[in-house]
Amino acid sequence: MEKIYILCVEDQREVLNTIASQLAVLDQHVIIEECESAQEAQELIEEIDTAGDFIALVISDHVMPGKTGVELLTDLYNDGRFGDTKKILLTGQATHMDTIKAINQAGIDFYIEKPWKAEDLLQKVCTLLTIFIIKKGIEYEPFLEILDKEKLFNLLK
Repeated sequence: MEKIYILCVEDQREVLNTIASQLAVLDQHVIIEECESAQEAQELIEEIDTAGDFIALVISDHVMPGKTGVELLTDLYNDGRFGDTKKILLTGQATHMDTIKAINQAGIDFYIEKPWKAEDLLQKVCTLLTIFIIKKGIEYEPFLEILDKEKLFNLLK
């Protein structure tokens, strides 16, 4: 059975630890990886794809050294291998133009502004995970505990 990954990309270790700890309730079902740069994330994405596993979701900060979060998510959006991968931009420093680029060029699913509420982030992650699993045709029963039940019901109608 293929593994399902969620990648968290953030250059501030403390913020990255917070995101990972807020998503820890999912780690019985999915693998949560932490990356401190877009470059590290891209290397990990290649490893996961080469192993034949799934990248369900990337949660990225915007302002990071080297490549920005919008650039990372745009690259992912334009790579046909990851057409179903969901994307969240989690930032406090994106300009109006950055936000427009994130929507129009990276196809983000959610924009979350810092500081965020843990339950809001977790709800959005569960919703996107539900959409990803159904869209990929992955057997959803093993993930029922963490899926968005209302979204799942609507997708299965």
